[in-house]
Amino acid sequence: MSHKRTTIPVHYDATGHNQAPAPLSDATDRQATIGLDIMSREELDSFGTELDALRLRTLESLGQADADYIRRIIRIQQWSEILGRIGIFTPFFWPTFVAGIVLLGLSKILENMEIGHNVMHGQYDWMNDPLIDGKRYEWDNVAPAQDWKHGHNYLHHTYTNIHGMDKDIGYGLLRIDEAQPWYPNHRFNLPAATLLMLFFEWGVMYHGLELGDYLKGDMSKEEFIARKKRALAKTRRQVLKDYVAFPVLALALVPMVGWWAPLAVLGATFVANIIRNIWTFLIIFCGHFPAEVQTFDEDEATNESRGQWYLRQLLGSANISGTRPFHILSGNLSHQIEHHLFPDIPARRYPEVAREIRDICERHGLPYNTGRMSKQLLSVARQLAAYGAKPSDPYLVGNSPESKALRRAKREAARASEERAEHLTA
Repeated sequence: MSHKRTTIPVHYDATGHNQAPAPLSDATDRQATIGLDIMSREELDSFGTELDALRLRTLESLGQADADYIRRIIRIQQWSEILGRIGIFTPFFWPTFVAGIVLLGLSKILENMEIGHNVMHGQYDWMNDPLIDGKRYEWDNVAPAQDWKHGHNYLHHTYTNIHGMDKDIGYGLLRIDEAQPWYPNHRFNLPAATLLMLFFEWGVMYHGLELGDYLKGDMSKEEFIARKKRALAKTRRQVLKDYVAFPVLALALVPMVGWWAPLAVLGATFVANIIRNIWTFLIIFCGHFPAEVQTFDEDEATNESRGQWYLRQLLGSANISGTRPFHILSGNLSHQIEHHLFPDIPARRYPEVAREIRDICERHGLPYNTGRMSKQLLSVARQLAAYGAKPSDPYLVGNSPESKALRRAKREAARASEERAEHLTA
């Protein structure tokens, strides 16, 4: 007698899913001023209500198709890695060797962008699948997931483009906005950006250490040591996997190929990582730093409404137009506007919601920054070149007496504001 195995259908419900950042607020009764130059408070509230409704409709429609999609992408990524690893073990036949490098680079792009980045945003937590649980997932990257999520999911997505709060503005290395103080190292904006592009995963790992906060006394020694330990442990694991384990396995090829076989495997893996780094850098920079993208001060964002928070995300992001495969390879972060508006909704839905968001922006007379990758990349390069030159205004030169006095005055004003807030809540 044969028995058929019955599959119990899974019922997915994402209506209660919410890992979106909250608007910036404090204990004072002042109101944020973001957007008041282009909309009234009533219009901002209407704008926020429309986007909240779109978000809810999207959450209600999540289900089996979304689960099937992410699992299909994972299978494609895994097979790309398997075939890529096999390919780079054929250095004696360059067509399959080159194909292996390309497939390995493709697998790393998919894993970092459409899988790792989006899973760690909690976009698929409503599935209750431990393999794609945002709290447990660890990506194929030297940056530890825990520290990346704090710097990216929390700091960047909460304080998007707010000077002094969003550490992703220039990544502490580049001057990408006029309001950033200029220092002599910014003369090398373009070369520094090129180096960052080639070794982007290492830059992200270093960024997650938040060394600047530690040196300023804003982070305890214990926390900094813990971050260093996590970074070293993750780096060891990645280096051993990519640059030790597989080259050692390639020693078996030496009798047939020659002494250089392990070096060929090591070099192929290095190139695959470089491919991933360049692609990731281009997508992220084209989505965050074209000329029309706006930045903000903390004062104008504090106690913002939901509509103002949405507006800040819209004005602080840019999209890249392209084909469906292009969007998948970007992790759908080519829809950076939609990602900043709805960071915890599966990114595969961004092309769908983008049409309605554009309509909403058109009705409210709001800009929607999008363009081809060549357009956005050229804009970023021009920004880097322009802001690399020393400004004539001494208040914009970081080590000038005027600039130091201005920063000191801002710190004192911030302390006074905190004291007033503590007094009000006491």
